[in-house]
Amino acid sequence: MLTYDLESRGGLPLYEYLYRRLRDDILSGVLAAGERLPSKRALAEHLRVSVITVEGAYQQLEAEGYVDARPRLGFFVSPVDQAPAAASPPAASREPPPRAWRLDLRSGRIDPSCFPSALWARLTRRVLSEGGHLSPAPPQGLPALREAIARDLRDFKGMAVSPEQIVVGAGAEYLYLLLAQLLGREAVFALEDPGYPKIRQVYGKWGAPCRPIPLDAQGLSMEALRASGATAVHLSPAHHYPTGIVTPIARRQALLRWAEEADGIVVEDDYDGAFRFTGRPIPTLQSIDTRERVIYMNTFSQTISPSLRVGFMVLPPRLLERYRRELGFYASTVPALEQQVLALFLSGGGSPAGSWYEQHLSRTRKQYRLLRSAVLEAFAACSFTASLTDRGAGLHFLLRLRTEEDDEALRLRAEGLGVRLSFLSEYAAVPRAAYAHTLVVNYAGLEAGRLPETTALLEEVFWPACS
Repeated sequence: MLTYDLESRGGLPLYEYLYRRLRDDILSGVLAAGERLPSKRALAEHLRVSVITVEGAYQQLEAEGYVDARPRLGFFVSPVDQAPAAASPPAASREPPPRAWRLDLRSGRIDPSCFPSALWARLTRRVLSEGGHLSPAPPQGLPALREAIARDLRDFKGMAVSPEQIVVGAGAEYLYLLLAQLLGREAVFALEDPGYPKIRQVYGKWGAPCRPIPLDAQGLSMEALRASGATAVHLSPAHHYPTGIVTPIARRQALLRWAEEADGIVVEDDYDGAFRFTGRPIPTLQSIDTRERVIYMNTFSQTISPSLRVGFMVLPPRLLERYRRELGFYASTVPALEQQVLALFLSGGGSPAGSWYEQHLSRTRKQYRLLRSAVLEAFAACSFTASLTDRGAGLHFLLRLRTEEDDEALRLRAEGLGVRLSFLSEYAAVPRAAYAHTLVVNYAGLEAGRLPETTALLEEVFWPACS
Protein backbone atom coordinates (compact mmCIF):
# COMPACT_ATOMS: atom_id res chain seq x y z
CA MET A 1 0.00 0.00 0.00
CA LEU A 2 1.25 3.50 -0.84
CA THR A 3 2.52 5.32 2.24
CA TYR A 4 3.32 9.03 2.50
CA ASP A 5 4.29 11.25 5.45
CA LEU A 6 1.44 13.76 5.35
CA GLU A 7 2.86 15.65 8.33
CA SER A 8 5.55 17.03 6.01
CA ARG A 9 3.12 18.88 3.78
CA GLY A 10 3.81 22.32 5.28
CA GLY A 11 0.97 24.69 4.41
CA LEU A 12 -0.36 22.64 1.47
CA PRO A 13 -3.89 21.20 1.63
CA LEU A 14 -3.85 17.44 2.19
CA TYR A 15 -5.30 16.57 -1.22
CA GLU A 16 -2.75 18.72 -3.05
CA TYR A 17 0.18 17.24 -1.13
CA LEU A 18 -1.05 13.71 -1.82
CA TYR A 19 -1.53 14.56 -5.52
CA ARG A 20 2.05 15.87 -5.73
CA ARG A 21 3.52 12.78 -4.09
CA LEU A 22 1.59 10.45 -6.41
CA ARG A 23 2.53 12.52 -9.45
CA ASP A 24 6.22 12.43 -8.47
CA ASP A 25 6.09 8.63 -8.06
CA ILE A 26 4.53 8.30 -11.52
CA LEU A 27 7.14 10.54 -13.14
CA SER A 28 10.02 8.76 -11.39
CA GLY A 29 8.74 5.30 -12.34
CA VAL A 30 7.99 4.17 -8.79
CA LEU A 31 4.42 3.73 -10.04
CA ALA A 32 4.67 1.96 -13.40
CA ALA A 33 2.44 2.49 -16.43
CA GLY A 34 -0.66 0.32 -16.20
CA GLU A 35 -0.35 -0.15 -12.44
CA ARG A 36 -3.65 0.04 -10.58
CA LEU A 37 -3.86 2.58 -7.77
CA PRO A 38 -5.46 1.57 -4.46
CA SER A 39 -9.18 2.26 -4.18
CA LYS A 40 -10.06 5.67 -2.76
CA ARG A 41 -11.50 4.15 0.41
CA ALA A 42 -8.58 1.76 0.96
CA LEU A 43 -5.96 4.49 0.54
CA ALA A 44 -7.96 6.88 2.75
CA GLU A 45 -8.11 4.30 5.54
CA HIS A 46 -4.42 3.48 5.17
CA LEU A 47 -3.32 7.15 5.30
CA ARG A 48 -6.00 8.05 7.87
CA VAL A 49 -7.46 10.83 5.78
CA SER A 50 -10.91 11.43 4.36
CA VAL A 51 -12.09 9.78 1.14
CA ILE A 52 -12.66 13.32 -0.18
CA THR A 53 -8.92 14.02 0.21
CA VAL A 54 -7.96 10.96 -1.87
CA GLU A 55 -10.71 11.67 -4.39
CA GLY A 56 -9.43 15.23 -4.88
CA ALA A 57 -5.89 13.95 -5.49
CA TYR A 58 -7.05 11.26 -7.94
CA GLN A 59 -9.27 13.71 -9.84
CA GLN A 60 -6.36 16.12 -10.27
CA LEU A 61 -4.12 13.31 -11.53
CA GLU A 62 -6.82 12.25 -13.98
CA ALA A 63 -7.36 15.83 -15.16
CA GLU A 64 -3.65 16.17 -15.95
CA GLY A 65 -3.45 12.76 -17.66
CA TYR A 66 -1.29 10.97 -15.13
CA VAL A 67 -3.95 8.33 -14.46
CA ASP A 68 -6.82 6.83 -16.39
CA ALA A 69 -10.17 6.14 -14.68
CA ARG A 70 -11.83 2.91 -15.84
CA PRO A 71 -15.48 2.38 -14.91
CA ARG A 72 -15.94 -0.18 -12.09
CA LEU A 73 -12.23 -1.01 -12.20
CA GLY A 74 -10.52 2.01 -10.66
CA PHE A 75 -7.60 4.28 -11.51
CA PHE A 76 -4.59 3.09 -13.56
CA VAL A 77 -1.26 4.84 -14.17
CA SER A 78 -1.00 6.27 -17.69
CA PRO A 79 2.15 5.89 -19.84
CA VAL A 80 4.28 9.04 -19.43
CA ASP A 81 7.90 9.92 -20.18
CA GLN A 82 10.03 9.45 -17.10
CA ALA A 83 11.44 12.67 -15.69
CA PRO A 84 15.21 12.91 -16.25
CA ALA A 85 17.35 13.17 -13.17
CA ALA A 86 17.68 16.82 -12.31
CA ALA A 87 21.14 18.30 -12.23
CA SER A 88 22.17 19.50 -8.80
CA PRO A 89 21.86 23.27 -8.51
CA PRO A 90 24.88 25.33 -7.50
CA ALA A 91 25.53 25.17 -3.78
CA ALA A 92 24.69 28.86 -3.35
CA SER A 93 21.19 28.41 -4.79
CA ARG A 94 20.28 25.09 -3.20
CA GLU A 95 17.34 25.53 -0.84
CA PRO A 96 18.00 23.95 2.56
CA PRO A 97 15.54 21.29 3.69
CA PRO A 98 13.06 22.37 6.36
CA ARG A 99 14.52 21.81 9.79
CA ALA A 100 12.81 19.72 12.44
CA TRP A 101 13.15 21.83 15.59
CA ARG A 102 13.16 20.31 19.06
CA LEU A 103 11.40 23.48 20.20
CA ASP A 104 9.99 26.33 18.10
CA LEU A 105 8.96 29.52 19.90
CA ARG A 106 9.10 31.62 16.74
CA SER A 107 6.45 30.22 14.40
CA GLY A 108 2.90 31.48 14.79
CA ARG A 109 1.62 27.94 15.15
CA ILE A 110 -1.70 27.08 16.73
CA ASP A 111 -2.84 23.98 18.57
CA PRO A 112 -3.93 21.56 15.80
CA SER A 113 -6.48 19.98 18.16
CA CYS A 114 -8.42 23.25 18.09
CA PHE A 115 -9.27 22.88 14.40
CA PRO A 116 -12.86 21.61 13.93
CA SER A 117 -11.86 18.86 11.50
CA ALA A 118 -15.06 16.80 11.58
CA LEU A 119 -17.33 19.80 11.10
CA TRP A 120 -15.10 21.28 8.39
CA ALA A 121 -15.17 17.98 6.49
CA ARG A 122 -18.96 17.80 6.80
CA LEU A 123 -19.40 21.36 5.52
CA THR A 124 -16.99 20.67 2.66
CA ARG A 125 -19.00 17.61 1.61
CA ARG A 126 -22.17 19.68 1.76
CA VAL A 127 -20.73 22.36 -0.52
CA LEU A 128 -19.33 19.77 -2.94
CA SER A 129 -22.66 17.99 -3.16
CA GLU A 130 -24.47 21.22 -3.96
CA GLY A 131 -22.04 22.08 -6.75
CA GLY A 132 -21.89 25.84 -6.18
CA HIS A 133 -18.11 25.75 -5.81
CA LEU A 134 -17.79 25.31 -9.57
CA SER A 135 -18.85 28.91 -10.22
CA PRO A 136 -16.15 31.59 -9.90
CA ALA A 137 -16.36 33.95 -6.93
CA PRO A 138 -16.96 37.68 -7.57
CA PRO A 139 -13.85 39.88 -7.28
CA GLN A 140 -14.66 41.08 -3.74
CA GLY A 141 -15.63 37.60 -2.55
CA LEU A 142 -18.85 35.59 -2.36
CA PRO A 143 -21.84 37.60 -1.12
CA ALA A 144 -22.69 34.90 1.42
CA LEU A 145 -19.21 35.11 2.95
CA ARG A 146 -19.18 38.90 3.01
CA GLU A 147 -22.62 38.91 4.65
CA ALA A 148 -21.44 36.43 7.28
CA ILE A 149 -18.33 38.53 8.00
CA ALA A 150 -20.40 41.73 8.27
CA ARG A 151 -22.77 40.00 10.70
CA ASP A 152 -19.86 38.75 12.82
CA LEU A 153 -18.28 42.22 12.90
CA ARG A 154 -21.61 43.74 13.96
CA ASP A 155 -22.31 41.20 16.70
CA PHE A 156 -18.82 40.93 18.22
CA LYS A 157 -16.95 44.10 17.21
CA GLY A 158 -19.77 46.67 17.21
CA MET A 159 -19.01 47.57 13.60
CA ALA A 160 -21.93 48.65 11.43
CA VAL A 161 -20.58 47.79 7.98
CA SER A 162 -22.21 46.73 4.74
CA PRO A 163 -21.16 43.52 2.97
CA GLU A 164 -20.47 45.77 -0.02
CA GLN A 165 -17.57 47.35 1.89
CA ILE A 166 -15.79 44.02 2.41
CA VAL A 167 -13.03 42.69 0.16
CA VAL A 168 -11.95 39.07 0.68
CA GLY A 169 -8.40 38.07 -0.23
CA ALA A 170 -5.82 35.31 0.19
CA GLY A 171 -4.30 36.38 3.49
CA ALA A 172 -2.89 39.55 4.99
CA GLU A 173 0.11 39.94 2.69
CA TYR A 174 -2.06 39.97 -0.43
CA LEU A 175 -4.33 42.57 1.18
CA TYR A 176 -1.31 44.73 2.09
CA LEU A 177 -0.37 44.76 -1.59
CA LEU A 178 -3.91 45.69 -2.60
CA LEU A 179 -3.90 48.53 -0.09
CA ALA A 180 -0.61 49.86 -1.43
CA GLN A 181 -2.08 49.91 -4.93
CA LEU A 182 -5.34 51.46 -3.73
CA LEU A 183 -3.62 54.33 -1.90
CA GLY A 184 -1.27 54.93 -4.84
CA ARG A 185 2.40 55.58 -5.48
CA GLU A 186 2.23 58.89 -3.66
CA ALA A 187 1.28 57.30 -0.33
CA VAL A 188 3.80 57.44 2.52
CA PHE A 189 3.24 54.75 5.18
CA ALA A 190 3.91 55.21 8.87
CA LEU A 191 4.54 51.82 10.53
CA GLU A 192 4.86 50.79 14.16
CA ASP A 193 8.44 50.16 15.22
CA PRO A 194 8.98 47.49 16.40
CA GLY A 195 6.35 45.81 14.26
CA TYR A 196 5.53 42.90 11.98
CA PRO A 197 8.40 42.91 9.42
CA LYS A 198 6.35 41.65 6.46
CA ILE A 199 4.30 44.86 6.47
CA ARG A 200 7.48 46.85 5.77
CA GLN A 201 8.61 44.29 3.21
CA VAL A 202 5.37 44.29 1.19
CA TYR A 203 4.94 48.06 1.14
CA GLY A 204 8.65 48.49 0.43
CA LYS A 205 8.61 46.08 -2.52
CA TRP A 206 5.70 48.04 -3.94
CA GLY A 207 7.94 51.10 -3.75
CA ALA A 208 6.07 52.94 -1.02
CA PRO A 209 8.17 55.04 1.38
CA CYS A 210 7.89 53.62 4.92
CA ARG A 211 8.48 55.67 8.06
CA PRO A 212 9.21 53.70 11.26
CA ILE A 213 7.38 55.30 14.19
CA PRO A 214 8.51 54.46 17.73
CA LEU A 215 6.08 53.28 20.38
CA ASP A 216 5.45 54.61 23.86
CA ALA A 217 3.36 53.09 26.66
CA GLN A 218 0.13 53.93 24.77
CA GLY A 219 1.17 52.78 21.33
CA LEU A 220 2.34 54.68 18.28
CA SER A 221 3.90 58.07 19.10
CA MET A 222 1.68 60.90 17.83
CA GLU A 223 4.55 63.40 17.89
CA ALA A 224 6.67 61.18 15.65
CA LEU A 225 3.70 60.45 13.38
CA ARG A 226 3.00 64.16 12.82
CA ALA A 227 6.67 64.77 12.04
CA SER A 228 6.94 61.84 9.62
CA GLY A 229 5.09 63.34 6.66
CA ALA A 230 3.08 60.12 6.35
CA THR A 231 -0.27 60.01 4.55
CA ALA A 232 -1.25 56.57 5.88
CA VAL A 233 -0.54 54.78 9.14
CA HIS A 234 -0.70 50.99 9.57
CA LEU A 235 -1.12 49.85 13.18
CA SER A 236 -2.63 47.22 15.50
CA PRO A 237 -4.34 49.16 18.30
CA ALA A 238 -6.21 46.26 19.95
CA HIS A 239 -3.11 44.18 20.71
CA HIS A 240 0.13 45.22 19.08
CA TYR A 241 2.42 42.54 17.72
CA PRO A 242 4.91 41.91 19.19
CA THR A 243 4.83 44.20 22.28
CA GLY A 244 1.18 43.55 23.17
CA ILE A 245 0.47 47.25 23.82
CA VAL A 246 -3.24 48.18 23.81
CA THR A 247 -3.91 51.69 22.48
CA PRO A 248 -6.26 53.58 24.87
CA ILE A 249 -9.22 55.64 23.73
CA ALA A 250 -7.50 59.03 23.99
CA ARG A 251 -4.69 57.90 21.65
CA ARG A 252 -7.24 56.37 19.27
CA GLN A 253 -9.12 59.65 19.10
CA ALA A 254 -5.83 61.46 18.46
CA LEU A 255 -5.13 59.11 15.56
CA LEU A 256 -8.50 59.88 14.01
CA ARG A 257 -7.91 63.63 14.44
CA TRP A 258 -4.52 63.23 12.72
CA ALA A 259 -6.17 61.42 9.80
CA GLU A 260 -8.71 64.21 9.37
CA GLU A 261 -6.14 67.01 9.65
CA ALA A 262 -3.59 65.30 7.36
CA ASP A 263 -6.21 63.98 4.92
CA GLY A 264 -4.75 60.59 5.77
CA ILE A 265 -5.84 56.99 6.16
CA VAL A 266 -5.58 54.70 9.17
CA VAL A 267 -5.12 50.98 8.41
CA GLU A 268 -6.38 49.08 11.47
CA ASP A 269 -4.82 45.61 11.45
CA ASP A 270 -6.74 43.52 14.00
CA TYR A 271 -4.30 40.60 14.03
CA ASP A 272 -4.52 38.70 17.32
CA GLY A 273 -7.50 40.78 18.46
CA ALA A 274 -9.86 37.83 18.92
CA PHE A 275 -8.01 36.37 21.90
CA ARG A 276 -8.58 38.59 24.93
CA PHE A 277 -8.57 36.78 28.26
CA THR A 278 -9.23 39.62 30.70
CA GLY A 279 -11.85 42.36 30.52
CA ARG A 280 -14.14 43.19 27.64
CA PRO A 281 -13.13 43.23 23.94
CA ILE A 282 -11.52 46.49 22.85
CA PRO A 283 -13.75 48.52 20.45
CA THR A 284 -12.21 48.91 17.02
CA LEU A 285 -11.00 52.21 15.61
CA GLN A 286 -13.39 51.66 12.72
CA SER A 287 -16.38 51.58 15.08
CA ILE A 288 -15.61 55.10 16.41
CA ASP A 289 -14.58 56.58 13.05
CA THR A 290 -17.18 59.10 11.84
CA ARG A 291 -15.16 60.56 8.93
CA GLU A 292 -14.51 57.42 6.84
CA ARG A 293 -10.78 57.42 7.53
CA VAL A 294 -10.24 53.83 8.73
CA ILE A 295 -9.60 50.68 6.70
CA TYR A 296 -10.14 47.63 8.91
CA MET A 297 -8.23 44.38 8.23
CA ASN A 298 -8.32 40.90 9.74
CA THR A 299 -7.70 37.25 8.86
CA PHE A 300 -8.78 33.83 10.10
CA SER A 301 -5.20 32.57 10.48
CA GLN A 302 -5.20 32.75 14.27
CA THR A 303 -8.81 31.86 14.95
CA ILE A 304 -9.20 28.94 12.50
CA SER A 305 -5.93 27.94 10.81
CA PRO A 306 -2.84 29.65 9.31
CA SER A 307 -3.17 27.39 6.25
CA LEU A 308 -6.67 28.70 5.45
CA ARG A 309 -5.16 31.87 3.91
CA VAL A 310 -8.36 33.90 4.01
CA GLY A 311 -8.36 37.54 5.07
CA PHE A 312 -10.58 40.53 4.49
CA MET A 313 -10.59 44.30 4.66
CA VAL A 314 -13.44 46.74 5.24
CA LEU A 315 -13.17 49.83 3.06
CA PRO A 316 -14.80 53.13 4.06
CA PRO A 317 -17.45 54.20 1.52
CA ARG A 318 -15.20 57.07 0.35
CA LEU A 319 -12.65 54.51 -0.93
CA LEU A 320 -15.02 51.82 -2.14
CA GLU A 321 -15.80 53.36 -5.51
CA ARG A 322 -12.11 54.05 -6.10
CA TYR A 323 -11.31 50.41 -5.33
CA ARG A 324 -13.90 49.12 -7.80
CA ARG A 325 -12.82 51.54 -10.50
CA GLU A 326 -9.07 50.97 -10.20
CA LEU A 327 -8.72 47.45 -8.79
CA GLY A 328 -12.01 45.77 -9.57
CA PHE A 329 -10.43 43.86 -12.46
CA TYR A 330 -8.62 41.52 -10.04
CA ALA A 331 -10.20 38.08 -9.76
CA SER A 332 -10.91 36.66 -6.33
CA THR A 333 -7.80 34.98 -4.93
CA VAL A 334 -9.67 32.62 -2.58
CA PRO A 335 -11.24 29.46 -4.11
CA ALA A 336 -15.04 29.46 -4.12
CA LEU A 337 -15.06 26.15 -2.24
CA GLU A 338 -13.16 27.60 0.72
CA GLN A 339 -15.31 30.72 0.69
CA GLN A 340 -18.54 28.73 0.78
CA VAL A 341 -17.34 26.44 3.57
CA LEU A 342 -16.17 29.44 5.60
CA ALA A 343 -19.49 31.24 5.02
CA LEU A 344 -21.38 28.24 6.40
CA PHE A 345 -18.99 27.99 9.34
CA LEU A 346 -19.46 31.67 10.22
CA SER A 347 -23.22 31.72 9.78
CA GLY A 348 -24.11 28.32 11.21
CA GLY A 349 -25.66 27.20 7.91
CA GLY A 350 -29.17 27.35 9.31
CA SER A 351 -28.23 25.48 12.49
CA PRO A 352 -30.51 26.33 15.45
CA ALA A 353 -27.38 26.51 17.63
CA GLY A 354 -26.20 29.57 15.66
CA SER A 355 -22.70 30.37 14.43
CA TRP A 356 -20.28 27.45 14.55
CA TYR A 357 -17.50 30.02 14.45
CA GLU A 358 -18.71 31.63 17.67
CA GLN A 359 -18.83 28.23 19.40
CA HIS A 360 -15.38 27.37 18.04
CA LEU A 361 -13.91 30.66 19.34
CA SER A 362 -15.45 30.11 22.76
CA ARG A 363 -13.86 26.66 23.05
CA THR A 364 -10.53 27.87 21.67
CA ARG A 365 -10.33 30.84 24.03
CA LYS A 366 -10.94 28.56 26.99
CA GLN A 367 -8.25 26.15 25.82
CA TYR A 368 -5.68 28.88 25.20
CA ARG A 369 -6.51 30.60 28.50
CA LEU A 370 -5.60 27.40 30.38
CA LEU A 371 -2.47 26.86 28.27
CA ARG A 372 -1.38 30.49 28.71
CA SER A 373 -1.65 30.26 32.50
CA ALA A 374 0.40 27.07 32.58
CA VAL A 375 3.08 28.48 30.24
CA LEU A 376 3.39 31.77 32.14
CA GLU A 377 3.74 29.94 35.44
CA ALA A 378 6.38 27.57 34.05
CA PHE A 379 8.43 30.31 32.37
CA ALA A 380 8.26 32.66 35.37
CA ALA A 381 9.93 29.98 37.50
CA CYS A 382 12.94 29.63 35.16
CA SER A 383 16.34 30.87 36.28
CA PHE A 384 16.88 32.81 33.05
CA THR A 385 13.69 34.90 33.37
CA ALA A 386 14.14 38.51 34.44
CA SER A 387 10.54 39.57 33.76
CA LEU A 388 7.42 38.66 31.81
CA THR A 389 5.25 41.14 29.93
CA ASP A 390 1.75 39.77 29.45
CA ARG A 391 -1.22 41.95 28.49
CA GLY A 392 -3.90 39.31 29.07
CA ALA A 393 -4.48 38.92 25.34
CA GLY A 394 -3.08 37.34 22.21
CA LEU A 395 -1.12 34.15 21.61
CA HIS A 396 2.30 35.51 22.55
CA PHE A 397 4.08 37.33 25.36
CA LEU A 398 7.46 38.97 25.98
CA LEU A 399 10.10 37.40 28.21
CA ARG A 400 13.11 39.48 29.21
CA LEU A 401 16.23 37.40 29.85
CA ARG A 402 18.59 37.76 32.76
CA THR A 403 21.72 38.13 30.61
CA GLU A 404 23.97 40.66 28.91
CA GLU A 405 24.91 38.36 26.02
CA ASP A 406 23.83 39.72 22.63
CA ASP A 407 20.79 38.31 20.86
CA GLU A 408 22.70 36.89 17.89
CA ALA A 409 24.96 34.79 20.13
CA LEU A 410 21.91 33.53 22.02
CA ARG A 411 20.13 32.68 18.77
CA LEU A 412 23.10 30.75 17.40
CA ARG A 413 23.54 28.76 20.61
CA ALA A 414 19.83 27.94 20.62
CA GLU A 415 19.89 26.77 17.00
CA GLY A 416 22.82 24.51 17.81
CA LEU A 417 20.58 22.78 20.35
CA GLY A 418 17.62 22.60 17.96
CA VAL A 419 15.70 25.53 19.46
CA ARG A 420 14.20 28.30 17.33
CA LEU A 421 13.83 31.65 19.07
CA SER A 422 12.36 35.03 18.20
CA PHE A 423 13.84 38.23 19.65
CA LEU A 424 12.12 41.59 19.97
CA SER A 425 15.14 43.25 18.36
CA GLU A 426 14.38 41.39 15.10
CA TYR A 427 11.11 43.29 14.73
CA ALA A 428 12.70 46.76 14.88
CA ALA A 429 13.57 48.82 11.83
CA VAL A 430 15.57 51.19 14.06
CA PRO A 431 17.75 49.29 16.58
CA ARG A 432 17.36 50.30 20.22
CA ALA A 433 19.14 48.94 23.27
CA ALA A 434 15.82 48.56 25.09
CA TYR A 435 14.80 45.76 22.72
CA ALA A 436 17.80 43.52 23.50
CA HIS A 437 17.61 40.28 25.54
CA THR A 438 13.83 39.99 25.08
CA LEU A 439 12.14 36.92 23.64
CA VAL A 440 8.85 36.98 21.76
CA VAL A 441 7.26 33.72 22.89
CA ASN A 442 4.53 32.34 20.63
CA TYR A 443 2.98 29.84 23.00
CA ALA A 444 -0.06 28.49 21.11
CA GLY A 445 1.87 25.56 19.66
CA LEU A 446 3.31 24.42 23.02
CA GLU A 447 1.97 21.38 24.83
CA ALA A 448 1.02 21.79 28.49
CA GLY A 449 2.10 18.22 29.26
CA ARG A 450 5.59 18.87 27.91
CA LEU A 451 6.30 22.17 29.68
CA PRO A 452 8.86 20.64 32.08
CA GLU A 453 10.75 19.30 29.06
CA THR A 454 10.40 22.69 27.31
CA THR A 455 11.74 24.74 30.21
CA ALA A 456 14.57 22.26 30.83
CA LEU A 457 15.68 22.66 27.20
CA LEU A 458 15.58 26.45 27.52
CA GLU A 459 17.60 26.24 30.75
CA GLU A 460 20.19 24.33 28.73
CA VAL A 461 20.19 27.04 26.04
CA PHE A 462 20.49 30.00 28.43
CA TRP A 463 22.52 28.55 31.29
CA PRO A 464 25.93 29.71 29.94
CA ALA A 465 24.57 33.23 29.39
CA CYS A 466 22.53 33.59 32.57
CA SER A 467 24.78 31.83 35.10
